[in-house]
Amino acid sequence: MELKLEVIVLPVSDVDIAKEFYVDTLGFRLDADFPIDEGYRIVQATPPGSACSVIFGEGLSALPVGSARGLHLVVTDIERAVKELAGRGVDIDGPFHDETGAFHHADGTHRVPGVAPGRPSYGTFARFADPDGNEWFLQEVTLRAPGR
Repeated sequence: MELKLEVIVLPVSDVDIAKEFYVDTLGFRLDADFPIDEGYRIVQATPPGSACSVIFGEGLSALPVGSARGLHLVVTDIERAVKELAGRGVDIDGPFHDETGAFHHADGTHRVPGVAPGRPSYGTFARFADPDGNEWFLQEVTLRAPGR
């Protein structure tokens, strides 16, 4: 059985501000913008190269605005990606790695500035948030296990 992650719903306060951030600032592809009726609007956008999209709008989520945490976008060159996003006006923290050499701690502790020693795949991160505080990470992945 195949299971494909295709959509993540983001809780946002202002659909147009979120659309501007994801489409204009981050460069996500705008797939749909359906203003169905008063209080119900669906916007779908997809990161370049991704099969998974984000959906935000009105009447789509019962989660508190800005409560999405730990969303990851994979890049092959984190230094270049950080520079590009910063150049687009994104307030981004990184690159950094965890002092354990593994995944990063959720609370931001144990972070060491700079790329991971030896620059192993999965070891270096950067962090930013959308205008509502939904938290995103970049993760550098250059080599995946066979079959992945």
